[in-house]
Amino acid sequence: MGGARPQRAVRIHRDPPDALAPRSDEAISRAFREEGPAILATLIRQVGDFTLAEDALQDAFAAAVATWPRDGVPNSPGAWITTTARRKAIDRLRRERGLADRIERMAALAARDTAAGDAAQTTDDHDRDDGAHFADDRLRLIFTCCHPALALDARVALTVKLLGGLTTAEVARAFLVSEPTMYQRLTRAKRKIAAARIPYRVPPPELLAERRDGVLAVVYLVFNEGYAAASGDRLVRGELCGEAIRLGRLLVNLLPRDPEVLGLLALMLLQDARRDARVDAGGEYVALDRQDRALWDRGRIAEGTHALDQAIAERRPGPYQLQAAIASLHATAPNAGATDWIEIATLYAELDRRSPSPVIRVNRAAALAFAGAPEAGLELVRPLLDDARLSAYAPLHAAHAELLRRTGARDDAVAAYDRAIAATANAVERAELERRRAAV
Repeated sequence: MGGARPQRAVRIHRDPPDALAPRSDEAISRAFREEGPAILATLIRQVGDFTLAEDALQDAFAAAVATWPRDGVPNSPGAWITTTARRKAIDRLRRERGLADRIERMAALAARDTAAGDAAQTTDDHDRDDGAHFADDRLRLIFTCCHPALALDARVALTVKLLGGLTTAEVARAFLVSEPTMYQRLTRAKRKIAAARIPYRVPPPELLAERRDGVLAVVYLVFNEGYAAASGDRLVRGELCGEAIRLGRLLVNLLPRDPEVLGLLALMLLQDARRDARVDAGGEYVALDRQDRALWDRGRIAEGTHALDQAIAERRPGPYQLQAAIASLHATAPNAGATDWIEIATLYAELDRRSPSPVIRVNRAAALAFAGAPEAGLELVRPLLDDARLSAYAPLHAAHAELLRRTGARDDAVAAYDRAIAATANAVERAELERRRAAV
């Protein structure tokens, strides 16, 4: 092993001292959002331990916070974080003596670190090995976490947490449970993976089907957090949308004739096509019926429509295909007034029959309102208001408020908007709800 090896030279962006701190803060935040999950997936492959990889990555970002404001931002922040995290993992393994498997891993990591340092002398890009494996590592991580030995909700939650870069609180909101409950669920899942020695790999073709549902759910949850961020001051986290779509394409390559895989890819593409029109130049929310359709990405719409056509040709309809069909009705309507809301409400009814969900019911109720039947929408929503799990589900209260407004119950609509505003952690969505409340 030898002693500590001197740090290899890394080219640094040289700025005036007073400019280093804000530049480094922005670079660290960007690296955490855009590259953190990919780096974590690679670290898990390299160290073979979920908790060790997470701890080492946190150590690396802490080191960046301590050194980048002083020394400047590396030309390749992701490579710097990866190399530093690997060294932090070695340090942690070194402190845990007496376990043969850890000693072997420490030796392997040290050898890899030496090779990475040698490569850094000739390139600024990601460590050659890590760059080649980043894409596959994320797919391996999904399939590892979606092993059938884990309960389905644990599979999805764990992978969304690790791959999507979401906080435990964000994952808890997505699953409508408390943060302590989600923390315990995630901890148990990681322990079970370690105890069962679940291999870190994409399974062979004959085993893909048994993990498909969990994998698709994971990818779609990552996309949803990007499409409508649960918290923060951005409505859209584009890096998560892009990552989910990239993973969707990889899954289509793995399962090219699976209609639900194609349906999910179509759904994400068709929804993401509207990204640039969903907020205005000032960052404020723009409702679907007010969006500038010239800003919609026609390439995304064409690719999504093609994937949906391929899925339908298999004649095995499923939930993702139904959602993609709904998205296609929005994407192909020439203007808001031409949207076929009756067909959309019908598709939501079929979706609710196949995959009953309060979220689907809320969307169906909203579609009925646009189709001219707000009273029918209220009939769907009222039972959901008594569900304690949905008390803090802002879209439910927002839909309830809109339905009440359309039926003329303005005072009740204001109260429903108040509940939606109180339950909303995203600043852009909250501002839009406040605007609608004021309009009532």
